[in-house]
Amino acid sequence: MNQPYKKLTIFSWSLYDFANQPFTTLIVTFIYGTYFTQVVAENEIIGMALWSRAITITGILVALLSPIMGAMADRGGFRKLFLILWTWVSILGSLMLYKVLPGSVIPALFWFILANVGFEMGGVFCNAYLPDIAPQEKIGRISGYGWSIGYVGGLLALGISYMFLIQPETPWFGFTKDQGQNIRATTLLVAIWFAVFSLPTFIWVRENSDIVRQRKKLFSQSFRQMGDTFREIKRYKNLVRFLIARLIYNDGLITIFAFGGIFAAGTFHFTMSEIFIFGIVLNITAGMGAFAMGFLDDILGGKKTIQISLVGLIIAVLLAILTSSKAVFWLAGILIGIFAGPNQASSRSLMARFVPKEKENEFFGFFAFSGKATAFMGPFLLGVFTNIFESQRAGIAVVLFFLILGSFLLVKVDEKEGMEAAGNIVIPESE
Repeated sequence: MNQPYKKLTIFSWSLYDFANQPFTTLIVTFIYGTYFTQVVAENEIIGMALWSRAITITGILVALLSPIMGAMADRGGFRKLFLILWTWVSILGSLMLYKVLPGSVIPALFWFILANVGFEMGGVFCNAYLPDIAPQEKIGRISGYGWSIGYVGGLLALGISYMFLIQPETPWFGFTKDQGQNIRATTLLVAIWFAVFSLPTFIWVRENSDIVRQRKKLFSQSFRQMGDTFREIKRYKNLVRFLIARLIYNDGLITIFAFGGIFAAGTFHFTMSEIFIFGIVLNITAGMGAFAMGFLDDILGGKKTIQISLVGLIIAVLLAILTSSKAVFWLAGILIGIFAGPNQASSRSLMARFVPKEKENEFFGFFAFSGKATAFMGPFLLGVFTNIFESQRAGIAVVLFFLILGSFLLVKVDEKEGMEAAGNIVIPESE
């Protein structure tokens, strides 16, 4: 472990999840995505298809950028610099979304894609700190801490938006409801929140001082190193199997997050107020799930925890697709909340167990690549099926394919063997 196990370091690292989660909650999933499809775009069907294209482009860009920037971070010692850089790219994009008026489809998509790429790339470099700051026997719960604190951040930001911007007849802080100004103001909250609460991570989560920085011919040498790592990573067969499985099931998660609020509004006719309450409930259940199952992760291991979460998500999506009852849809949403957080937290912790020392940034670059290389497929197919059948329900059905196939592929992963290959502490024999 490169940094001593310190509570301040762990807490400061976890605050990055607290800082960035409102972006996912308010912009991607519940508020701005719904606003785009219902107000900015021509109609909900076209809006959902266009939103899927934006998620697709984000996935392609992150898949291209993350491995090479991970190699540059490892080689040049730029992890903290890249973390700060991409954080502020996301903040800038979020700020600019406020200026987008109804009907301005292209500016909305441009600024959303920029902000979303910044959000995803910042996560690459934050995640790469996990093997450095967490002892192996606590890596699951510490990853869970981050996700659970993140959902608290999303919940608080959602609650503030609802109480002061959405619910009042006259929004606070001088905003009005003209041209959706109070809805657009939520993107300002996201930007300010991200800027303020990411500061402890920048200040108190430190780089390993033992890193040998090699900055001559950094770009070309990083490409060469990335090629070497790509060949090297194939030697870690369980890591590769895990990345392939995650490549598939994460497509399902991305699609759920990107279109959950849109689906609730379009198919179950949720009002904006109902979507806010829906988001609050999902954040509460997701935070509780991530926290509780983080301890389960350390007992059972990351693989089993992920599989449990996938079964729960499959049941939830089936309920959402098949029901016409709002009450049953609420139940499906709560189940998604309970199992989505643990899925993400345990995926991160399992990756951290499989990563060899001094390769964290680059291997977590491939982790991001595995999360985005085919991430366009879920949103793309959702858009295609939505257009063909003129039904959001048919579009959401594609999520099941990704979750079931990902679960099947994960069966082939041997967690103990993967940890041994990385030179990390072997989990107990009971696993």
